[in-house]
Amino acid sequence: MEIARTIELFTDYLSVERRMSEHTVVAYKNDIMSFCTYCTEEDVADTVDLSPILLRDWEMSLIDSGMQPRTVSRKMASLRIWNRFLRRQNILDRNLFVKITTPKVRKKLPVFFRENEMNGLLDTEGVFPDTFEGIRDRLILEMLYATGMRRAELIGLRDNSIDLSNRCLKVLGKRNKERIIPFGDEICGHIEKYISARDTQVHNKTDYFFVTTKGSAVYPMLVERIVKRYLSLFSNADKISPHVLRHTFATHLLDNGADINAIKELLGHASLSATQIYTHNTVERLKKTYKTAHPRAKE
Repeated sequence: MEIARTIELFTDYLSVERRMSEHTVVAYKNDIMSFCTYCTEEDVADTVDLSPILLRDWEMSLIDSGMQPRTVSRKMASLRIWNRFLRRQNILDRNLFVKITTPKVRKKLPVFFRENEMNGLLDTEGVFPDTFEGIRDRLILEMLYATGMRRAELIGLRDNSIDLSNRCLKVLGKRNKERIIPFGDEICGHIEKYISARDTQVHNKTDYFFVTTKGSAVYPMLVERIVKRYLSLFSNADKISPHVLRHTFATHLLDNGADINAIKELLGHASLSATQIYTHNTVERLKKTYKTAHPRAKE
């Protein structure tokens, strides 16, 4: 079978059977297309001609081009899943990853904002203008920090996702998996203020909860800009994004004694291993404190 055809089958499988997001499917497709381009250059167009040697040569070409080990490792991981799919579908009768090793990648610790930075943003008067946009922007930041939801999950909130009486909201996460996240009285007050401003000042064209001044649903780049605009006033972090607020949510919960299994459920992680990365931040800070404070730590 032509390699290009297998990519179509694979992306359909990811979308329909695995129910992965469009963004994730595109990322997998791009990684595999990169290998497909290399195969074309090597005059390989059919799966019968695929081999571990070809895959290894492609990996080495990526490394030789100066590509970061993390990126190479991600591309190889995409191909590993594609290879598994081809074998399950009896399109390929061999494992391309025999004796294939991927570059070692040092695991990065999640970036997060400090508590004083978040308190400065949310407690300082005059940061958010008393307009519809100011009220909305504040609630977006409050919600991202107070719930740990992903940017896409926040954008996907509908009016019926919010339960004010029970102080919780329903989030539709990855692979259409629903979860319930509680919120406090302060957030409840901001939600009520936002709804009042939205319903009186904006001609709403949708049932999405967060909208623009024109009444359409907020979009990814708008949320990104809101987070960067306000947090850059209080943080000098190299990276400022909605996902950093998700890391901040988890890190601050862990620092203040929350059970890691509860954090896992709140974040919507499929396994505990994905959540355990946040424990490394706490351990690293403990080490720094120890080295700074203990009289014999530097000996």
